Amino acid sequence: MPIEMPKGLPFSVDTWSPSSRRKRHHFLTHAHKDHSQGIITYASYPVYSTRLTKTLVLQNYPQLNKSMFVDIEVGKSMIVEDFDCNFTVTAFDANHCPGAVMFLFEGNFGNILHTGDCRLTPECLQSLPEKYIGKKGKKPKCRLDHVFLDCTFGQFSMTMPSRHMAIQQIINCIWKHPDAPTVYLTCDLLGQEEILVRVSQTFGCKIFVDELRSPGCFHALELTVPEILSQDPCSRFQLFDGFPKLYEKAEAKIAEAQANCQQEPLIIRPSSQWYACDEGFSETEKRRKERPDQAIRDLYGVWHVCYSIHSSREELDWALQLLAPKWVVSTTPSCRAMELNYVKKHCLKNQGASDDSLWKLLDIGVASSSMAPDVSTKSLCCSSGVEKTTKCFVEPQSETTVIPTSRRKRLSVSPPSKRPSITLFGKARLGIQDSVLVREEEEIESTSRVSTETVNASFQQDEVVEVNCVKSLEIKRSVDCMETKCQSMDIKKDNAVSPIGSSKSYNANLRKFYRSMNVPVPRPLPSLVELMKINKCAKRRL
Repeated sequence: MPIEMPKGLPFSVDTWSPSSRRKRHHFLTHAHKDHSQGIITYASYPVYSTRLTKTLVLQNYPQLNKSMFVDIEVGKSMIVEDFDCNFTVTAFDANHCPGAVMFLFEGNFGNILHTGDCRLTPECLQSLPEKYIGKKGKKPKCRLDHVFLDCTFGQFSMTMPSRHMAIQQIINCIWKHPDAPTVYLTCDLLGQEEILVRVSQTFGCKIFVDELRSPGCFHALELTVPEILSQDPCSRFQLFDGFPKLYEKAEAKIAEAQANCQQEPLIIRPSSQWYACDEGFSETEKRRKERPDQAIRDLYGVWHVCYSIHSSREELDWALQLLAPKWVVSTTPSCRAMELNYVKKHCLKNQGASDDSLWKLLDIGVASSSMAPDVSTKSLCCSSGVEKTTKCFVEPQSETTVIPTSRRKRLSVSPPSKRPSITLFGKARLGIQDSVLVREEEEIESTSRVSTETVNASFQQDEVVEVNCVKSLEIKRSVDCMETKCQSMDIKKDNAVSPIGSSKSYNANLRKFYRSMNVPVPRPLPSLVELMKINKCAKRRL
């Protein structure tokens, strides 16, 4: 499922919920149902999409009114007048399915590329403005502040063939089985019609699609490639409705042919899911799946071809190296963006500056740490934003469209509320606690280094005593730093609880806070006075 856009932005992309409905502008990248789920309940004017996407969505949801949509053409820019500040949006081909686009947003919130679902290729990237593309190892002239990236296969390390090569594998598989009386193609997903077109052109046959069994697929093909459709149920090439229970249906077809003493039908499934999933497969099958350059027959008689309309991990890293964005946000769950080499190297430990557009985007303030004034550290403080529920009306024009202010309707402003969940690098939708914790750990490490240098300068007489004292002071200072953080976040303590360093245990509230941050509750340490006494005793023995 797509993620909600941060609260500081005036627009939503591919999300239809009570939260996204409060946005003033709504963008739809393509017509797949997982990206339009909830659109009937929560859609509001204006919804920006390509004309083909609008038509496909209206086929799936005839209850919608087409007047809600604003057409945006691929390669054309549109200036949108917003309550806060105007911004520009440009659509680019996403190489995913008919009508699918990426959106480039440029405004006072920074430069944001939202890929939607995509298969990034050199052609896709070359269509973007030249200033955002790096060349010959050099960073682009203008770096993107944020890329909301489709990381569906961010954890899948295998190299995937291009869509063209995968289609050629399908054609080769059909050529190798000339005796198969029927060829069933499991291509009922929007984005796989290119396979049907190539097969139809190569073998000079139209393809039968059962309108009763697959009405959605039939109407989509009727809209996009009507010339390949056949009305003959005895056609050699047929669309196979394989889901659910693909393997049971495949075995039934093969068993039926064997019972009638006929040649087995050829059942081909063009999908990368079979290659990406390892559960329930033997070691032999797993080794066979490591060869995505050829069609593979499984135990059920289904031939698999690695055809993907999503970018592979290798393609994602390659694209990020050229784009060199400051931050990457995964539009898919499970922290998949963190598996990418570019994110690990360039984004994961990026501190950012107080005037960086990231903090404007996420509505996060940056303040210097009060714990260690001599150390350059920063802590995050989250301010509760106010989301204005206003609607702006737009009339599409030729290449550049401006929403007139006179047609803007203002509604009441919602009261401040607690910040909703956001996702950085596809990480933890439970809020920004993880990013806060990372910076807390960095502050602790920096503070510990200062403590180490101070102690080493003070105690140079005995190396053994010196090391022990340094370690103790490091632990003590780290816990003190965490204690101050707790106080700054309004963690209340009982009057009976002693400060850090006493022999008494922490109270329930403080222990609960440590556990909520996924940090072990530290054991109370001896006081600094006791540590200094131990050090003096050691010196006297010398």
